Formats: sequence, structure tokens, C-alpha cells
Amino acid sequence: MKNLKIFWLLSAMLLFSCTEKGPKEIAIGKDQCDNCKMTITEAKYATQLITEKGKTYKFDDIRCMDDYASSNPEQSSGSTTYVVDFPTGDFIKTQNASLIKGGSIKSPMGGNTQAYSDKSAANEAAEQSGAEIIQ
Repeated sequence: MKNLKIFWLLSAMLLFSCTEKGPKEIAIGKDQCDNCKMTITEAKYATQLITEKGKTYKFDDIRCMDDYASSNPEQSSGSTTYVVDFPTGDFIKTQNASLIKGGSIKSPMGGNTQAYSDKSAANEAAEQSGAEIIQ
């Protein structure tokens, strides 16, 4: 009986240690924004917030993520946020991104912000779109 308990404990530990800690794939046209509840339709503007406990919240725009974080400090405290690198479509940590806002950029919920992993690409995009670099 004791061996069975140890087996189940080790199995559970193995299962939880194998779960992904990074951003999850977003099902465009199916997943809903956890802030405004609208369907996420544009992958390049999607964002995610992952809590310390590993719960993932998905958003259709950086503005929705910021609004959610402000309204839910218990969820956002100690969380990691991700934005999509505009040129590649890959998620990157928000803290590592260069963000540009405004100009001709139009995003789903009016955040009008694009993220770039490469600062020179962000500078070029900001110049072309009339946007300003905000991070």
C-alpha cells in the first residue's frame, strides 16, 4: 500500500513538472479574450498573461491585457506577460520586446501597439507607420 502511494505521488510530480511554462497556442477565431470576451481574430496582436501558478489568460490586444492586469492585481502580481513579435508571429516576453504605438497601427481593441524582438526593426516600423516607441 505504501509503495502504491509513493508511485502515485511520483507520477503526479512527473506530470506537473512536464507541463509547459511558456505561452500557449491561440486558436484564432475560437479562443476568447479573457478581458473583453471577444473572439481573438488577429494573431499578431494577441497577448498572454501567465500567473505564478501557471494559469494562462489570453487577450486579443495589449490594451485588454493591461486592463485585465489593472482590474485583477491578484492574478497579475508576479505574472509573466507575452506579446507577439510582429515580423515572426512568435511569442516573446513583454519585458524583452520593443513596443511601438500609434500612427497607422490599428489593432483589435484600440491598443494600436506592435511588438518587436529586434529594436532596429521596431525603429524602422515606427518610422514607416508614424508610430512612437514606448518601450
